[in-house]
Amino acid sequence: MTEDDNALKALLRSACRPVTDDAPPHDLWPAVVERLEAPVVWSWFDVILVAALSGALLLFPESAFYFEVPSQFVVGLPGRPLERAIVFPMAVVPNVWGLWNMWHLALRSRVRLPLGLHGALLPLVLMPLGFVLARPFDIFGIQWQFALPMAPIGMAAYYLAWKYLVAFLNAEVGIA
Repeated sequence: MTEDDNALKALLRSACRPVTDDAPPHDLWPAVVERLEAPVVWSWFDVILVAALSGALLLFPESAFYFEVPSQFVVGLPGRPLERAIVFPMAVVPNVWGLWNMWHLALRSRVRLPLGLHGALLPLVLMPLGFVLARPFDIFGIQWQFALPMAPIGMAAYYLAWKYLVAFLNAEVGIA
């Protein structure tokens, strides 16, 4: 080993604490069962938001699918365009959710923003990000006349998902 390798090894050992015990500090399953069996407390705002989302999807079902894969049946491409279009929601979105959650955890001591509201801002990042990533790969075209009215609906859905789902998972992991 060279001197640089030894310096890197010493730096890594000082940054990472040694593992002292192989067993978890406590069993997580009873806490998960307790949280799952606990009654869900909904505020009036949440009930109104769910009703508004349901009503919007029932009244305007064509707005639920605001992007299209234009070349799927017109021009044969080497890959399947629909499968390429699914790469964004299946690969990028979960990673962005994790980064967004870590950003909230890092900022919560300085910025008092509730987790649900923080999550509701995420569609404002994901929509332009999807457009920017889809454009050079010619995956799909976003019809902005359908996408922009969906932004408040997406923000409301993300608010509920982050308020209940992400908050629950953060509490289970112990980082809430």
